[in-house]
Amino acid sequence: MKGFTLIEVMVALLIFGLVAAAGVAVMGFSVDNQQAVRGRTAELGQFQRARALIAADLQQAAGRRTREATGAARPAFAGGGQGPLVSLTRRGWDNPDQAPRASLQYVEYSLEDGALVRRARSALDGAELGRPQVLLRGVRSARTAFLTRGEWLEAWTSSPAAVLPEAVRLDLDVAAVGEVRQLFLLPGGAR
Repeated sequence: MKGFTLIEVMVALLIFGLVAAAGVAVMGFSVDNQQAVRGRTAELGQFQRARALIAADLQQAAGRRTREATGAARPAFAGGGQGPLVSLTRRGWDNPDQAPRASLQYVEYSLEDGALVRRARSALDGAELGRPQVLLRGVRSARTAFLTRGEWLEAWTSSPAAVLPEAVRLDLDVAAVGEVRQLFLLPGGAR
């Protein structure tokens, strides 16, 4: 009977060790890659949810003026300049509990401490802004522009002649996504 020599066994163990080490390295790389993909997917998901909420609010824009808690009048739609990125009255505020309130809601978007924030009021007139809802973190900059009659304006305030613009452009520079330019059409905007 002939068996394996010590050198043959050692060579076989060396080859097995190399194959096993390569397998462990490939598995480690795969796990690291999977975690990176999960993180990136979560960042993109947060961005898409923020975009969907903004689009829903803007598509429900209504020409209803409101009053602040101080009694000062607010235009139906405004944005740019020194104030919030966009402030508006929106239709379609669900009321599943049948609370005694309107189906309209005042909403505003602003950039606060590197986060895109949405705030709303519990009532159209005389109520304070509610707690901030952070939609997107890591926002380095945000700018809006408003389309009316083929011209982009950096600021908008509703007037009797033009309550809503035709479209809103929101330019964001987000750490997780990069620079993004989004266009939102508004219902019944000045044309």
